[in-house]
Amino acid sequence: MEMISAMVYQLTRNLSMEEIKKSGFDTYFVDHTTGVYPQAASGMPFTATYFQSKGDPITDLTEDMAAEQKARTTYDNLIRLMDDPDVLNPLRFLREREIVHFQRFGDALRVVQDNLDSKNFYAFNPAFDK
Repeated sequence: MEMISAMVYQLTRNLSMEEIKKSGFDTYFVDHTTGVYPQAASGMPFTATYFQSKGDPITDLTEDMAAEQKARTTYDNLIRLMDDPDVLNPLRFLREREIVHFQRFGDALRVVQDNLDSKNFYAFNPAFDK
């Protein structure tokens, strides 16, 4: 979040009112000036409902992996839209981190599955049903 916020700040800190209006940034500017307010590209504000937790290690690790893939796709899309190397380089770094996180969550999922007494992973919650 800090890196994205820093990039947004760098891109918006010297905007003129004309540039703000021309870019379509004016509706955002009215509510937040150039401050970083976490929201989707559609304008939907960030909410804690984006976090998923069921208390089942298999479910939660699978959800974590999906979140990493969705973040990677978002970075891919942003990279396709950018041509500024000062923005592209941090985005590429963040994208690479998502890939590594996905791999590590996958490793953790394999460890959980390998250490279960039952190979029927989806029939019970391994955190509670013994």
